[in-house]
Amino acid sequence: MFRDRNDKELTLAETFQRGVNRIKNVFLDIELYLLYLLGHIPSHTLRKIGYRLSGMNIKGTIHMWARFYNPANISIGEDTIVGDHAFLDGRKAIKIGDHVDIASEVMIYNSEHDLESDEFTAREEPVEIGDYVFIGPRAIIMPGLKIGKGAVVAGGAVVTKDVPDFAIVGGVPAKVIGERKNHNPKYHLGRARLFQ
Repeated sequence: MFRDRNDKELTLAETFQRGVNRIKNVFLDIELYLLYLLGHIPSHTLRKIGYRLSGMNIKGTIHMWARFYNPANISIGEDTIVGDHAFLDGRKAIKIGDHVDIASEVMIYNSEHDLESDEFTAREEPVEIGDYVFIGPRAIIMPGLKIGKGAVVAGGAVVTKDVPDFAIVGGVPAKVIGERKNHNPKYHLGRARLFQ
């Protein structure tokens, strides 16, 4: 009989499935490393081609040094810019709308440990970010959240609850601190910087 790391007995079928999963994870790790290397190429066009080949649905721009898990679950809308050193956790779906400005070092998670689980298993939930959202530097978006259209997340905020349309949130945990006055945005972010 086989046993897992928590000394639970496993059937032959469970053992086989865990072996298959381990092999899949090795290939995923190799893909993630190649994407990490791709993120160092100073060409938006070449990076976008590589991200698309990995399965990412990308219409916007990702600056250099971004990191991902499972890019095939990530969708980035038209005229959206993701800043340098951002982290997008694609273990569950991440849908980012059009004309979204995500600053440097933003982290968007959709997987976290279940603290009540005996085996400390992962809990995965999708994240959705509406059109015309601005997320400031070093903000953290936690799993299962919806950031409404036109919302603003202040730099350094930790978002643990849904953000209403056009709300401005900040702090740890993030709370509503204001409201965006323009409820009908029509701007375009434009061209990303050449070597970012």
